[in-house]
Amino acid sequence: MEAILKYFPDLTNKQIEQFRQLGSLYPDWNSKINVISRKDIDNLYVHHVLHSLAIAKFIRFQEGTKILDIGTGGGFPGIPLAIIFSEVKFHLIDSTLKKIKVVQAIADSLRLSNIKTEQIRAEEMKGRYEFIVCRAVMDLGKLYGIAKNLIEAPSRNIEPNGVICLKGGDLKEEIANCPAAVEQIGLKDYFEEEFFMNKYLLSIDLLS
Repeated sequence: MEAILKYFPDLTNKQIEQFRQLGSLYPDWNSKINVISRKDIDNLYVHHVLHSLAIAKFIRFQEGTKILDIGTGGGFPGIPLAIIFSEVKFHLIDSTLKKIKVVQAIADSLRLSNIKTEQIRAEEMKGRYEFIVCRAVMDLGKLYGIAKNLIEAPSRNIEPNGVICLKGGDLKEEIANCPAAVEQIGLKDYFEEEFFMNKYLLSIDLLS
């Protein structure tokens, strides 16, 4: 929890309490349904919550922005972002029903009324959104193929509508093979923890 307060010192009391609750909600649910690696649950705040919030360092979404979180798994990056951006609409999807049930239960416990959850494959989605967010769910080329049919115009945020993806490792080939322009930002620019040394935020502009 200290890592969240370190990088986001202006949180409201309500947001602080919601982030604190994650520290008990996730271990409890994870003991029943494995949504986070059991070896990694002790690193919840840095490896999952703070990692998700790299997107909040990159962009401050305007009120009413519509965001789709594909392959949300245990609710990342969607749940931490929904806490930060309470006036933004989040649609969290995953193909695994048990994961979606956990995500909905956590959202209900936190009283996050700006979250909608659904069990569905990203390839089957038909809605329109301003941004798609995700964490390492698939190759950028495949992600582009799905996203290009789901992103609407015009843009109202400082960044153009498109995809914001969190990934790690050597991404040169993926970026080179993506049909759209990709901006790559090292998360070490945002956070000093060693975990972020080879982690990146990728922004894909789908309106150019």
